[in-house]
Amino acid sequence: MHNAQCAAKTDCRKEDEMKNQKITILYERLSRDDEQQGPSNSIKNQRTMLEEYAERNNLKPYIHLSDDGYSGTSWNRPAWQKVLEEVALGKVATIVFKDITRFGRDHLRMGLYMEMFQEKGVRVIALGDNFDSADGEDDFMPFRTLFAEWHARDISRN
Repeated sequence: MHNAQCAAKTDCRKEDEMKNQKITILYERLSRDDEQQGPSNSIKNQRTMLEEYAERNNLKPYIHLSDDGYSGTSWNRPAWQKVLEEVALGKVATIVFKDITRFGRDHLRMGLYMEMFQEKGVRVIALGDNFDSADGEDDFMPFRTLFAEWHARDISRN
């Protein structure tokens, strides 16, 4: 047996199945600019919302990855890099965001990532936007990502 801790063949099979089971990533992000919008955008509240959704919809197993204090215009975020790493390794079934602005605020890059996720078979859910890639194309998603980028630029100017 490959694992001395496996007491029986069925235990080893269960362990192997768990290792090969794809995960759901519950991704939270909060930039310093967003802190001005109050506690409803806190990492803690995002975590609770996403976890409740995952539990209700049986999106298990799941992990939380959070970037606290990172702008959505930057893609050099530690937890985001971990998301991309896990997707590249084929370990991700679903990524859930509070809304599309938590994903990012760069229209073109978001489109490229959405395309990559689709190619890798990763389902993307943005709760506040009522978006689920399993439902097929969303004609409004390009507009949502564009408005998210414009909003970030407007905040930066102000």
